[in-house]
Amino acid sequence: MATGHTDPQRRARILDAALDLIAEEGIGHLSHRKIAARAGVPLGSMTYHFSGMDDVLRAAFGRFTDHIVAVFDAHLSAPAEPGQARQAVADLVHALSEGDARDLVLAQELYTLAARRPDYRELTDEWMRHSRIHLEKHFDRDTARQLDALIEGLTLHRALSRQPHDRSLTLEAITRITAPGEPSR
Repeated sequence: MATGHTDPQRRARILDAALDLIAEEGIGHLSHRKIAARAGVPLGSMTYHFSGMDDVLRAAFGRFTDHIVAVFDAHLSAPAEPGQARQAVADLVHALSEGDARDLVLAQELYTLAARRPDYRELTDEWMRHSRIHLEKHFDRDTARQLDALIEGLTLHRALSRQPHDRSLTLEAITRITAPGEPSR
């Protein structure tokens, strides 16, 4: 592994370490020292690569939202017709709610940060914009907006419920939003 400023992966390791610590301990427990130790880099690397903790948080959450947008892309790039798109959205909800709890915790940490500090809403706005771009490949603009909110809510409810609802209920909710008047199943 390269050392010093010639290590091209150092910045990425710092961001991954920050995200891991946020997921494990929350933003309130984050420090430059903890991040550097987790990333296996000298503490001075933090100030070399980032101007402060806000810079670390913006870059780390930017990396996280890019990951979630890629998950949307993986599920929503292939469907060709509305029925397939509905199935793909249901698959997405279940993948997000049954997947790594780290992603769920990071999403909630970002939402909380943006709720407390409006200057972080640019990250959530950009994330939602990208999510809707993927949904608008299959649904009109207003439906994509509603569906984006539904995805977030269904994912959270499924992930936190002791008895999560099944796929048929997910698909019924998606169908109600995307095809009013059509049968749900």
